[in-house]
Amino acid sequence: MTTPLHPSAATGFDQGAATYARGRPDYPPAIVDWLREALGLAPQRRVVDLGAGTGKFMPSLLATGADIVAIEPVAGMRAQFAADFPQLAILDGTAEAMPLADTSVDAVVCATAFHWFATAAALAEIRRVLRPGGRLGLVWNVRDERVAWVARLADLVRGYAGDTPRQADDAWRRVFPADGFGPLQHSEFAHAHEGPAETVIVGRLLSTSFIAAQPAPAREELAQRIRALIAAEPETVIVGRLLSTSFIAAQPAPAREELAQRIRALIAAEPELAGRGRVAMPYRTMAYVTRKIA
Repeated sequence: MTTPLHPSAATGFDQGAATYARGRPDYPPAIVDWLREALGLAPQRRVVDLGAGTGKFMPSLLATGADIVAIEPVAGMRAQFAADFPQLAILDGTAEAMPLADTSVDAVVCATAFHWFATAAALAEIRRVLRPGGRLGLVWNVRDERVAWVARLADLVRGYAGDTPRQADDAWRRVFPADGFGPLQHSEFAHAHEGPAETVIVGRLLSTSFIAAQPAPAREELAQRIRALIAAEPETVIVGRLLSTSFIAAQPAPAREELAQRIRALIAAEPELAGRGRVAMPYRTMAYVTRKIA
């Protein structure tokens, strides 16, 4: 039996797929070497991109030369994926019910996705499709809240999260150690999302699932608060990224816009951001790998 999608994902990602595609950062070039070395990806190896979304991780996977199977449960995300990667197929499926044969893939990768389905049932299904010795990779782009202004931005959106699963709360770790898998090995890479502030900050926060699921007035209110933080900035890197967060993308349009304005206001008040045509949102890319051992 599969677990129903969390409402923030079902609503926020379905109606906010385009915002997600625009607002989310890419992954650092170093992740390609990690995929090759830690997961063994190479030509003639078969890898599942589980929770593929709009395909943000696809360029990194394509660079390995591996045979890719993309799986995504949200129709709006699959449609955006198909528009961005018309040469690739994307399958309708969940972490607990993948449309794949037993022991049919060399690796499964969950890029900014595993926190949505961190259950024993999902791990059992992943183990089912992996070949002996196959590897599971978990990757997240995490805002670097060690930077003061990034921490203030994060504070703006936390109140909207509710019970939405998030990488930051570390609840996903509770399923490890897991039956049939070895220990998790961790790597970390520095990364920056560069571009106009509306995309990097406002767009990113509004793409958050629980914000995308909010009513329009709430999203607009948050967007306005963000913009107030960055009023002097162009709006691509910061605004766009925050608006892409699942729980923000699920908000009604007015709520998303209000948050965007608050983000802009915060940016306008930050010496490191105000008045700059382009900004860089610092990220920490967290990567974990475990191997099927039985």
